[in-house]
Amino acid sequence: MGGGNGDGTTPLGEPLLAKKARAYRPRCPGCRVDRLNAEREGVFPLKDLFLIWLVTITCTLPIQSLFPFLYFMIRDLNIAKQTQDIGFYAGFVGASYMCGRAISSTVWGIVADKHGRKPVIVLTLVAIVIFNTLFGLSSNYWMALITRCLLGVMCGYLRPIKAYATEVCEKEYNHLALAVVSSSRGIGLIIGPAIGGYLAQPADKYPSIFSQTSIFGRFPYFLPCLCISILAVVALIACIWFPETLHKHNEDTVDNSVETVEESLAGTDTEENGGGGCLKLFTNWPLMSSITLYCIFSLQDVAYAETFSLWAVSDRSYGGLSFTTTDVGNVLAMSGLFLFLYQMLIYPLLAKMVDHITLVRAVAILTLPLLASYPFFPSLKGFMLMLVVNCASFLKNTFSVTTITVFNILMNEAVTQDVRAAANGIAVTLMSISKAVAPAVAGIIFSWAQRRQIASFLPGDHLVFFILNIFTLTGLIFTFRPFFVRGSAKH
Repeated sequence: MGGGNGDGTTPLGEPLLAKKARAYRPRCPGCRVDRLNAEREGVFPLKDLFLIWLVTITCTLPIQSLFPFLYFMIRDLNIAKQTQDIGFYAGFVGASYMCGRAISSTVWGIVADKHGRKPVIVLTLVAIVIFNTLFGLSSNYWMALITRCLLGVMCGYLRPIKAYATEVCEKEYNHLALAVVSSSRGIGLIIGPAIGGYLAQPADKYPSIFSQTSIFGRFPYFLPCLCISILAVVALIACIWFPETLHKHNEDTVDNSVETVEESLAGTDTEENGGGGCLKLFTNWPLMSSITLYCIFSLQDVAYAETFSLWAVSDRSYGGLSFTTTDVGNVLAMSGLFLFLYQMLIYPLLAKMVDHITLVRAVAILTLPLLASYPFFPSLKGFMLMLVVNCASFLKNTFSVTTITVFNILMNEAVTQDVRAAANGIAVTLMSISKAVAPAVAGIIFSWAQRRQIASFLPGDHLVFFILNIFTLTGLIFTFRPFFVRGSAKH
């Protein structure tokens, strides 16, 4: 009876004990998802992966979409008394999002573990619809600053979407789901600035479609924000098909916190990292040296992103390129496209041929002359200028992606699996702080440099790129002993 074969197996050859090992509770959303995955074993989760892709790219778009038009927005808000002060005020607006995210990221992880992944994801999308739209309608500087900060505070999707991606699919597709999260974030950081560059100031660019008296003429930076908010509404509607994946019963359940889910994918070894738990991580020098490098290069990367947009659109009389928002959008979109191809085709080959830390050192050395050459670009014109700027932008973004990828690997190599999630939590927190500081500092330095056009030492934008190179050189020095020690944890 019961379809057994008399040898303790089912007709399909599976042990009976394995069939009875998991009890599904009908009122638990996590159990319903697990049961559905068991029933559709072997079926490719196309719908789930598409929904994850849509939500992730939507939540990523607002992060850097403002950079191509931020200089003009600050100018039009009339907060800067002089042209040279625009960079100062732009820096704080650029930093406000990351400040908000640094404050709330841990809290959203706790909320996701207690109340579910879906509520946090939905709240993030609602916040984009509200605060990103209000940012585009900003009528004064403080409204722009506050709405960006609130958008960052409410942006709690990243860690929950990673956990959700691994829970909604069968285990064999977990790494594919995480790859979808990573790639869609990369695409969002590419498309976001392009949207901002192409759609800002539409009444000036497309007068046959948008009149100066329309809402898009009175609020010239509303259209790119509105388009992103509309996509967020579409993603909200798609969330109807998002099942909750958190187990909500107290007995015989596994721990599916965000940290546990991340740990389950990091490796299989559960060897302890020594006594002291998470506090022991702060005495793990291979880990802390990797995190320090991660923060240095992250700070330089975000400071560059902010500086590049401000410098490109500033007037040639101040050492800039006099680009329009469309020009900046073109450069960022083009370099982003080639960056995506680099990630897919070239980086995997480099990672196999060159040692990780050697690759970082090579990238840092190449970055020094590259950044030093930027202040000389205004002497070029026409096609040659666009060609050089596009190539330089692509190379710089390629170097940034390479270093950040390497440090993620080195951090995971420095610890054992049982404390890897905690280690990544420390890294994300410190990185968020450095990314929050970077735009503000970059804006202040850029504003100061605008006032030094005739200085005898490092005039104008030479100062900006010199300071960026100081961070690059600092990072390069920190890749050597005694500052950096390679991790040797067993995985």
